[in-house]
Amino acid sequence: MKFFLIASESAEVLFYWTDTEFQLNVREHYGASQEEGHGLPAFEDSISTLFAPIIISCSTMADRESECYTSFTTENNHIYVLHRFDECLYIAVNGDGEEKEDDLRRKIYVMKKMIEVLFGMVTLSGNLLKKELRPQDTEHRARLWKHLQGLLETYSNLRENDQSFLVEAVERLIHPTLCEQCIEFLERPLVQQINSSVERAGEEVLHAFILVQTKLLAFYSSRNASTLSTSDLLVLIIMSQNMYPSVDMDDHAAEDVESTSGSGRESFYTPEPSSSEGDSISSENFLRVNLPVFEFVDPDVQMAEDSLHTLDDKPPDPSTPLRVFLEVSQKDRLCPMMPHSMYCLPLWPGITLVLLTKIPNSAVAISVYTFLEAFANLEKRLNENKGISTMHDVHNKLDKFIKALGRSEIQSVQLQNAWTDFKNKAFARGGTGFTKELIPCCVNMKTQLCGIYRQCFLTLSRPSAMSRRLSPGLQERAQVMLREKLVDWKDFLLVKSKRNITMVSYLEDYPGLVHFICVDRSTGRMIAPSFSISEQTTTELGQGPVAHYIKSKVWSLVRTTRSYLQKGYSTVTLRDGDFYFCYFLWFENEMGYKLEAGDIPVQPDESPPIGVLARDYYRNLLRYYSKNLKGEAVKCYELLTVHLGVIPSEIILQHCRQLASKLWEPSLNPLL
Repeated sequence: MKFFLIASESAEVLFYWTDTEFQLNVREHYGASQEEGHGLPAFEDSISTLFAPIIISCSTMADRESECYTSFTTENNHIYVLHRFDECLYIAVNGDGEEKEDDLRRKIYVMKKMIEVLFGMVTLSGNLLKKELRPQDTEHRARLWKHLQGLLETYSNLRENDQSFLVEAVERLIHPTLCEQCIEFLERPLVQQINSSVERAGEEVLHAFILVQTKLLAFYSSRNASTLSTSDLLVLIIMSQNMYPSVDMDDHAAEDVESTSGSGRESFYTPEPSSSEGDSISSENFLRVNLPVFEFVDPDVQMAEDSLHTLDDKPPDPSTPLRVFLEVSQKDRLCPMMPHSMYCLPLWPGITLVLLTKIPNSAVAISVYTFLEAFANLEKRLNENKGISTMHDVHNKLDKFIKALGRSEIQSVQLQNAWTDFKNKAFARGGTGFTKELIPCCVNMKTQLCGIYRQCFLTLSRPSAMSRRLSPGLQERAQVMLREKLVDWKDFLLVKSKRNITMVSYLEDYPGLVHFICVDRSTGRMIAPSFSISEQTTTELGQGPVAHYIKSKVWSLVRTTRSYLQKGYSTVTLRDGDFYFCYFLWFENEMGYKLEAGDIPVQPDESPPIGVLARDYYRNLLRYYSKNLKGEAVKCYELLTVHLGVIPSEIILQHCRQLASKLWEPSLNPLL
């Protein structure tokens, strides 16, 4: 029994997701009867009534005591985890024992991250975010919530079944020759042709990558592109998977090509050339034949059941981009939530081309972020009664910014009025000056700046916004070019994505080793043998139930090691029944020499979960470790291993040292 809720301080439902069991439980308590013509809000009202006491008590404690409880367990062992972000309260509930408190807290932070990627700096204004999450139009609201529910379900499924989302790192397909060819192909013919075309409507491709299921086949960034953060890339993979879910491969197909995908170090697959007919199909035919078909439900039917479960979305249109907001490096600082367009172009089921483009007016977002930062710092200093840094630079720049916007839009007029009010109180004679009385003006300025941002980047329904995108013809040509490049490899790639590397290639060198996961936290990349837990297929992990058991142990090990890392431990060894687990976190310089282990900072219990989606813990850890190493680049690695318990501990430690030194050798993974 699972439930997720975002609510306002007044217990208004801003978003919810529920499984069938929880929904039935709510209906049993509040009844399924509803007035004719009022089907949509009925279940929302039940949720609001059910959670109102919790929401109000949290708000009261936050206002009066400046603190709030973060979790509790009911008499029937239902776990509730709560977190307040500004004016929104996130609540995650589990009643079936499948999720622990840490899992629910992580789900809350990941959902917040996905909302930031979808709505950008609008999330910095509580009032504007409420309007985005709960549109007045009920049909629009139903579609938006269904999209968010799909993202949440996709993330939960990936975290439960995909190792890369378990450790929050990106996994590449290990086939160096093909990967290198694809990167060159993305750079020269594909991206260069798009960026030189008159059909790009002012957009510029910054990043292009090929996904096979959830794994990267190739990734290319243009020279003037900022590095794409691991957290943003993982969210983009979730979005791609939500649009075009992974396809399941037949078990016998995995067995047929196991010899070609086993080692990753010396086995390479070269397919026979395909005929000119058969596999080569047009983009139009592919979209018509292979993509799932959706149908609209008659509006009258929606009155009987919750519309979120009956109202289907339109078929995904690959030519219509998603607006996403990603982190960008700007000179000596990072600017979060900069606008991009994301084109998710399906090649075949399970294989997708993703293009990230810079939109023509993206410079406005940088200016808005600069001003938001200035007013946030001013508000903080006013609250702390500290000296005020000069605002004169902001004064001149903001005057020019507002003048450039013009006064044709209502939001521009509101920003101009708020800025005039601020200047009259801060700079004019007879004004309040830089005192605490200026704080409401700072808050109003931040709201109006977020409104400008919303007007520029989230109002996509206007004709001018819809025309600023890569033309459908240009996108289709990109699909055709890449299909022609990969048509001989597509079947192999789909199987390879399920059996990227296997333990077979490691058993000779590391007898007794059952599984391992190694992560380069400096780049956000990981290497791990694939899990195959089919009931029919016997693999190196054993048959169905045995493989499921080992998988559950690995997932449990990751949870345990994170709890120790939060307490400041960088090394963990423990024995659990027939298995011996090890975890190591260490640092190296650019030459690959291990650096002296330092103290790992202890994280408070209320801190965000360790990982990169909730907060980039490892980036902060690298900064903390590097502060005394002036000018020296530092890398961070993690290694988790599972051995049979009968293997002597000294042999296990020897295996760990050898694995740590060999896994990232350039000869093995030159593109990692």
